[in-house]
Amino acid sequence: MFVDESGFYLLPAVVRTYAPVAHTPVLHHRLTRDHLSVIGAVAQDERLYFQVHEHAITEVEVIVFCRHLLRHVPGKLLVLWDGAPIHRSRAVKQFLHEEAGDRLHLERFPGYAPELDPQEGIWRHLKHVELRNVCCASLAEIRRKLRGACQRLRQKPRVIRACIAHAGLV
Repeated sequence: MFVDESGFYLLPAVVRTYAPVAHTPVLHHRLTRDHLSVIGAVAQDERLYFQVHEHAITEVEVIVFCRHLLRHVPGKLLVLWDGAPIHRSRAVKQFLHEEAGDRLHLERFPGYAPELDPQEGIWRHLKHVELRNVCCASLAEIRRKLRGACQRLRQKPRVIRACIAHAGLV
């Protein structure tokens, strides 16, 4: 499993689009920094897992997500993630020692190497393809749009395979 966190803002990810000649498309949005924090994982077998929060992700949410993975994935689990401080916290180490030590093994990516993480490609696809030019008025609306985007992406194993392959893991 490859695990990473990302933020999805109410501000749209603006990408090039088509429009009739002389009719430049205009996106109307509120200038705000409100966002959803999402922790996600992609597995080698192309399965995707996500949890969405309306606040910044802390070690508590990381532990909850690890428990979620342990519930849904049988057997031993290897998690690769970046060196974020929340991944190295005392609470995460305690969780591993007390609850998940026999089933869950954690490894860190080298520093400054997002190109090695397939989950980065998943985030890029969600933001710049599935949610391109999407303007939302509330966190509830972006949560609905994000859920739909994640469902659509789960139906595209070719894209998930491409993210894994781009990281050099196939």
